[in-house]
Amino acid sequence: MTHSLVGAGALTTALNPTAQQTKKCVTDRISLGRAGIKCSRLAFGTGTDGWLKRSDQTRLGQKAFVRLLRTYIDLGMNFIDLADIYGSHPYFKNVLKEVNREELVILSKMWFAGGGGMPQTDFAKPAFERFRNELGVDSLDVVLIHCVSDSKWPQHRKQMRDELSELKERGRVRAIGCSCHDFGALKVAAEDPWTEVILARINNKHMNMDEGASVEQVAQVLQTARANGKAVIGMKIFGCGSLVKEEQRETSLQYVLGNDLVDAMTIGMVNEQQIQDNMSRINRILNA
Repeated sequence: MTHSLVGAGALTTALNPTAQQTKKCVTDRISLGRAGIKCSRLAFGTGTDGWLKRSDQTRLGQKAFVRLLRTYIDLGMNFIDLADIYGSHPYFKNVLKEVNREELVILSKMWFAGGGGMPQTDFAKPAFERFRNELGVDSLDVVLIHCVSDSKWPQHRKQMRDELSELKERGRVRAIGCSCHDFGALKVAAEDPWTEVILARINNKHMNMDEGASVEQVAQVLQTARANGKAVIGMKIFGCGSLVKEEQRETSLQYVLGNDLVDAMTIGMVNEQQIQDNMSRINRILNA
């Protein structure tokens, strides 16, 4: 299924006229592909500069982390983006002491490659049990294989995939998939029957995106993935902090949202002003 892409200046005509009649909101509960999971359009990313089990969000400290996540949730959103390598599980556990877990969508990611203070592994079950303990939960909504970076990842990660499938069959995980850091890996994920959720890098300036492919090529694969029933979550919307000017953030969001490239997006935020700014900016673009 092929869709034409539009630039930031032609987005009004690209939007569905029928959809324009109904006001959209960042806090709307949208469906993540065919997984039946209802989440807000904006996920709270906990992995800004995330490595060695630390991130800008965890560096805020426990109290500030909890306060910031409470602000995000109290403003009507429910989608939380965690990962083992960010070290954000124990921090979010304290948030869960203050909010209703059943109202939240919790996504986390399993690291397999080694490095960053993490061991190399081919297995999912031990990590999943540790995730549950670190978070104090019985199940997770979405679990992704973190940072697949070649087109052979389904074969290379077969054991992890099989174990995640088993966890899903047992009701411990609702949806499974991968985060992609390679264009070949992304193309495979877009067609792979096993993959239900894809976390993909996308912005209009090709900042910290897949090498060897243009923005338009990546966008077309994302459209294919969505047409195939995959849930696509955009990341690096602001180029991993490279797109900092107001007009840069605006045009990137216009490109991603105007071309219907994602179901939702994750953005790392470290203060309430950033949460409010992203909410208002997304709301304005959704209804342009």
